[in-house]
Amino acid sequence: MKIQYKNKILEVEHKISIQELLQDEIEESEYPVIGAIFNHEYVNLGYPIEQDGEIKLIDISSKEGTKMYRRTIIYILGKALEKICPDKKMIVNYQLPNSMFCEIEGTEITDELIEKLNEQMHQIVRSNLPIKQVIMTREEAEAFYQQNDISKGRLQLDLSDNQEIFMYYCEDYYNYCYGTIANRTGVTKVFEIMKYEDGFLVRYPSSDKVNQLPKLIQTKKLAWALDEYDDIHKILNINTVYKLNKAVEEDKINDIIMLDEALHEKKIANIADKIAQNRKVKMILIAGPSSSGKTTFAQRLGIQLRINRIKPVTISVDNYFVERKDTPRDKNGNYDFECIEAIDLDLFNQHLTRLLAGEEVEIPEFDFHVGTKRYKGKKLKLEPDQVLVIEGIHCLNDKLTSKIPKDQKYKIYISALTVLNMDRYNRISTTDTRLIRRIVRDYQFRGYDAKHTIATWHLVNTGEERNIFPFQEEANSIFNTSLIYELGVLKGVVMPLLEEIKQKEPEYAEARRLINMLKYFQTIPSEYVPTNSLLKEFLGGGNFSY
Repeated sequence: MKIQYKNKILEVEHKISIQELLQDEIEESEYPVIGAIFNHEYVNLGYPIEQDGEIKLIDISSKEGTKMYRRTIIYILGKALEKICPDKKMIVNYQLPNSMFCEIEGTEITDELIEKLNEQMHQIVRSNLPIKQVIMTREEAEAFYQQNDISKGRLQLDLSDNQEIFMYYCEDYYNYCYGTIANRTGVTKVFEIMKYEDGFLVRYPSSDKVNQLPKLIQTKKLAWALDEYDDIHKILNINTVYKLNKAVEEDKINDIIMLDEALHEKKIANIADKIAQNRKVKMILIAGPSSSGKTTFAQRLGIQLRINRIKPVTISVDNYFVERKDTPRDKNGNYDFECIEAIDLDLFNQHLTRLLAGEEVEIPEFDFHVGTKRYKGKKLKLEPDQVLVIEGIHCLNDKLTSKIPKDQKYKIYISALTVLNMDRYNRISTTDTRLIRRIVRDYQFRGYDAKHTIATWHLVNTGEERNIFPFQEEANSIFNTSLIYELGVLKGVVMPLLEEIKQKEPEYAEARRLINMLKYFQTIPSEYVPTNSLLKEFLGGGNFSY
């Protein structure tokens, strides 16, 4: 077999693992290597090479490496907990900055338990134990589940077309992971378990500083928003994919959809009521990462504001860019349109101040072709019953509206904060939900295929991490735009788009990862989605204009 690695061709005479073939390169890597891409598919280092192909090593400083690290840590946590409390069930609830919030059913989290978990996990890591993937046929898996009476990985057996069922084994511990994990425990050296609320946090490093834990960021508002939605969906008894699929099979999904959409409407109405109760508020600022549904949210909020006798008036930050010659550049010398210094902050604040004082201003229109503002006689003056509504990536950053008193501003952070889990141990990433939304929207309305969206997604994430996430706790309200049923609907549109990506293309690995996640969802017909739903921003055919 001929294997390409970087600019070398390696000849392999017999079956060998990636770890064995590239042991020297793995040991000499600047950062610990946790996995690989073989022929544009994610695999772990124990993957046996049986054909010609190309290998790229993945270390823990990359985005996918960070995900593998996180999955491996959760796997090790499960093994440690089974050793300490074999009769207890852990639930991985949701993700916070560089940490995962977990609970143990029916168990008080004590300092003693946290200390034991930390000690046991560090012992497992120090031992550098092998993690092996064991593949079973359906018949073998059915016998396995009958004999062991467990739910670990049960979802893969419930799919009639899943002919191979596999578990990850580490000594006598086994569990399933919906994604690639490391082939040894020793690669995940940096982590911490700490008490948090009524559960605990599993903390891990960020991809830019892999050898140290970041400073703990208190995100109480974000955690509260996630807790609230998690509790509600537990009441609905839909907190895992298995239960969502069961609702589809039992023809109960319409009830779930109506309840989920009613929850959205109630939350939007509550935010509008809070704004109406504070008569000092003259400006509503909305920010959130890509594909959060900001446009639909703003229009639905506008309806609820009008019910409260408040008329929203929108103003676009995009019309206040600095002149092209004054636009900052990034480290590569390219124009950086996403940094806050790309906005003409002095003019923007001057216009806002005058508008809130009851004066009339002429709003510019930015000509992106030549990079300059143009004035075409568009005048704006706020009436006593009107409020400004501004949407943009910098809206939570006080620097954008520095001349406006805080009590006149109401900030709203929105994002698709996914609370649906694959099972007790495997959660669905909020970022993955937004990526799937964006693939659908880009295809429906922007003429981009899935390959283009996946290829540029890392650039979108970089801007969010710099300009949005650091300011989310500045919000007066957090609105969760996720819908418990949405991936079942989006699956019908996005799966064919992902399957168009060929194996020879670099985006294939991400496409396969998303396909392998979505295949566990029962498809929900898009006609079940109400016309005022936030999902229509991505699917089309809704009541609102975009």
